[in-house]
Amino acid sequence: MNVPTAPRTPVRIDWSEAFCSEGANCFRFGIDDSGQAYIGSTLAPDAYVTDSAEALRALICAVKAGAADHLL
Repeated sequence: MNVPTAPRTPVRIDWSEAFCSEGANCFRFGIDDSGQAYIGSTLAPDAYVTDSAEALRALICAVKAGAADHLL
């Protein structure tokens, strides 16, 4: 995963509706015109991680399969 550092070229990201759990823990997923995928928090709108859509798909599948359960 890539963690952008300033300065960076502005990118138009099409963000989906934020997913919020209990409290104000809200995350959102996005994609840009070139197909690059993004994950961000609504608490820090300019901070996000980015990688390919395939990498994001693999991450989501791994989380759904329980790979991150030890963090709960």
